[in-house]
Amino acid sequence: MAKYSLHLADTRGDANHGWLQSKHSFSFAEYYDAERMNFGALRVLNDDQVAPGMGFGRHPHSNMEIISIPLEGELAHTDSMGNSSVIKKGEIQVMSAGTGVEHSEYNQSESKPVEFLQIWIIPDEQNVEPRYDQQKIDFDQAHNNFLQILSPNADDGGVWIHQHAWIHWADFTAGFSREYVWKDKKNGLYVFVIRGDVEVGGQKLQTRDGLAILGEEHVTIKADTKAEFILIEVPV
Repeated sequence: MAKYSLHLADTRGDANHGWLQSKHSFSFAEYYDAERMNFGALRVLNDDQVAPGMGFGRHPHSNMEIISIPLEGELAHTDSMGNSSVIKKGEIQVMSAGTGVEHSEYNQSESKPVEFLQIWIIPDEQNVEPRYDQQKIDFDQAHNNFLQILSPNADDGGVWIHQHAWIHWADFTAGFSREYVWKDKKNGLYVFVIRGDVEVGGQKLQTRDGLAILGEEHVTIKADTKAEFILIEVPV
């Protein structure tokens, strides 16, 4: 039986550290909700805004697939693997923490905030060799389309991770609708609206709302206004 769980934007965890404003779709740091620990392999979906020149100092991770997608501004990255880069709007970054890695993320700008989504997905294999990748997203291909930006396969478009999961980006014009078909019918789907109003299987969502879907194999998504959103398909 299909199950839809709506996560309204204003019900997310709220952390304001001055230099960092973060909204948590799932339990994270000091925010705890027993009903929102994760959605299958999707462990973290944070909506972060970092003040100019500020950021996360070097800290460790292990056995987690960590994805960052800038929405506005630029994010400077360094890690213990020797990587040093800047990711910006129109790019996606993935880091397989595996056996262990340390990294830092800072706002590259001294005058403008950076906004980005931080997504953690639990891997299907433990203690892999840590790795880093960064790629551009061609947003033009997301126009009235589901643009794949992450998958389990290195040769399948976008970045890849150690999990049977996919992420698609979509940018729909008002009134446009399209059916999304699960890559794996055993998976669940989490829809997160970046901006705009959409209907997902008849359920209305607005900016920063999320919807967890279980027990379906396809769903129709309609934009009531111009809308951008992501689809995160994961094992549940």
